[in-house]
Amino acid sequence: MTTTPSDSDLIQSDVVAYLQKHENKSMLRFITCGSVDDGKSTLIGRLLYDSKMLYEDQVAALDMDSKKHGTQGAEIDFALLVDGLAAEREQGITIDVAYRFFSTDKRKFVVADTPGHEQYTRNMATGASTADVAILLVDARAGLMVQTRRHSFICSLVGIKHVVVAINKMDLVGYSEERFKEIEKDYREFAKNLGFESIVCIPMSALAGANVTENSEHTPYYKGPALLPYLEEIDISESDDAPFRFPVQWVNRPNLDFRGFSGTVASGTINVGDQIIAIPSGKRSVVESIVAMGDDSRTSASKREAVTITLEDEIDISRGDMICGKDAPAGQSDQFSVHMIWMADEPMLPGRQYLFKINNRTIAGVVTDLRNKIDVNTLEERPGKNVGLNEIAVCKINLQAPIAFDPYKDNRQTGSFIIIDRQTNATVGAGMIDHSLRRAANVVWQDLEVGKSERASIKMQKPALLWFTGLSGAGKSTIANLVEKRLHDMGRHTYILDGDNVRHGLNKDLGFTDADRVENIRRVAETAKLMVESGLIVLSAFISPFRDERQMARNLFEDGEFIEVHVNTPLDVAEQRDVKGLYKKARAGQIKNFTGIDSAYEPPMKPEIVINTVDMSAAEAAETIVKALEDGGYLTAN
Repeated sequence: MTTTPSDSDLIQSDVVAYLQKHENKSMLRFITCGSVDDGKSTLIGRLLYDSKMLYEDQVAALDMDSKKHGTQGAEIDFALLVDGLAAEREQGITIDVAYRFFSTDKRKFVVADTPGHEQYTRNMATGASTADVAILLVDARAGLMVQTRRHSFICSLVGIKHVVVAINKMDLVGYSEERFKEIEKDYREFAKNLGFESIVCIPMSALAGANVTENSEHTPYYKGPALLPYLEEIDISESDDAPFRFPVQWVNRPNLDFRGFSGTVASGTINVGDQIIAIPSGKRSVVESIVAMGDDSRTSASKREAVTITLEDEIDISRGDMICGKDAPAGQSDQFSVHMIWMADEPMLPGRQYLFKINNRTIAGVVTDLRNKIDVNTLEERPGKNVGLNEIAVCKINLQAPIAFDPYKDNRQTGSFIIIDRQTNATVGAGMIDHSLRRAANVVWQDLEVGKSERASIKMQKPALLWFTGLSGAGKSTIANLVEKRLHDMGRHTYILDGDNVRHGLNKDLGFTDADRVENIRRVAETAKLMVESGLIVLSAFISPFRDERQMARNLFEDGEFIEVHVNTPLDVAEQRDVKGLYKKARAGQIKNFTGIDSAYEPPMKPEIVINTVDMSAAEAAETIVKALEDGGYLTAN
């Protein structure tokens, strides 16, 4: 890597001044994005090469790799600089996000080369989430593609304000001014409602180096700066009066004499002696000291600095809480309207329970309402019942407890979250908080004078929910009927929520898609909870094919109140019975999404009771369940 003459002189005369000059340069984070084979990796490689940001051994290795893996004949293949994975080189595409750091005399840069293929949109969103500027590449021959629009929308969604449209491969269209202006017009028309503060279009040939670091003689009609000078000069400074936000990553307590709160400052500045407020506890205190690695004498900390803060008072603060400035605390809510990008092959189903990780806190929650999906081609809103891979949607979410937050438009760090699958722990989505739902603040629990225990006591029983699950035809309703009849004869107070009966009323608007099945179970579980609160022993007979939904139902109840009864009947036995003729219709294609045929059934992992209807009659099964209730103390008063 070379230095400029001025730098060389400075190194000779005052090396300390040289180091301070480069240490204090501003940092710009940017991404390259766009469709497959639009030249993203080549652009970064050319940028580093022409700006002389490569060491001699790197150039030698690139030359050697180009001869072995390159696609440019005897010429250097610049894409190989960032396409580091073997699979990337073999396929000639970018799969993972590749980050590179480099600096010029004027600025330091971190560039993320993101994948163009739709399959890896999740990786593109990851790279965009921390970027200040997006360089969107467009193949001059092809014009705007679906991925061009998708990536533009994601950039807008994650809050990127400045976009450079690099209309690449201009050498292959003869550096046509007409073609350049045509694509520029198309893009500005498409992006006019995306909210970018600036859009700069540059005719370019990354392969030939035209308008990358210097203006090209091939494009005399273009009067703007080349790409690198533009990146060096663009103003990305943010207001320095943003409220102080410090999500607590962990409580640092190495010994009895020290208790600090560690994390990274998300926004604003804090000083020793400043008053703070902790969210959600609302407790207030004063900053006693600020500690950073190797520096115990700090008096302040600002955005992106990782520090440990100690307070004058021993107030309750845990991982996931947020320390804020006293005059501008973060919001607090458990219900939100959000935008989300779905990143998993399995679709997102409203009503299914997921884990949401926000501000160092992981909390369970559900998507209660899918308001609409967004067509990335037209930006139109359209209805949907689930959200598939790479789709973008506007949803409402409900978390199990309030969290500290800011709307994403106000703070990208404290207004974003990821969604985690409870079963696999895989990250399945990412989202941005639009706003809290006002009803979350307006709706509060009403204390009731008569409680569940009082209601159950006069019924001489312990309330519970018997959740029968199993394939269609397994015998759930038959056994539940016999159990209720037996309990009724014993003078106990019960009610049955039967799958078919409920669909005649409460759930008659639902079909049998996976999304409708999830909502079906959610409504039934909430209804059953109200009945258990009234002191009843409730019996629910539903296929309830998914473990997640059964777990969601279980989570609504106290320990010991949810009794999962697996009516374990093999598919071939249930199909032979076929008392309602449903399997026959499903096999004939007359019923879609039928559990066991073309829709999955996930048996319970650890049910409280297992009934094998091959080995016992329905009456024997009912007696087994009643005995389990007697042994568990459910049929006696407290």
